[in-house]
Amino acid sequence: MMGNIALGLLILRIFIGGRAIYGVIDNVINWENMQEFAGFLGAHKFPYPIVSAILSVAVQLFCGFFLLVGWQTKWAAMIMFINFLIAIFMVHLPNGDSIEATTPALAMLFISATLFFTGSGKYSIDKD
Repeated sequence: MMGNIALGLLILRIFIGGRAIYGVIDNVINWENMQEFAGFLGAHKFPYPIVSAILSVAVQLFCGFFLLVGWQTKWAAMIMFINFLIAIFMVHLPNGDSIEATTPALAMLFISATLFFTGSGKYSIDKD
């Protein structure tokens, strides 16, 4: 049985793009949620918490959309990888989070790495 790599990449892009957008849309439409996120980041010693919050939300929103449609996939994946690497090292590891609690960030990290190396596949705007 022959596999369909392009379909597999599309499924990964739908998951990561949809999940990234879903994860931040509340911060986009509600300033109080953004401030709450900034407070969370401040508690984890992020510099300039409101700027860090807006930057992280923007990364996930825009890169999530780019990954979803398969446009500028490698760049978007690299930026998402960095965002979630920071989350793991500044939030999850210092908190002593279990592997179960860290798995959502790890999933985003590893899928981003995969898409960086593979590209978006033929079912995308990039078609690489």
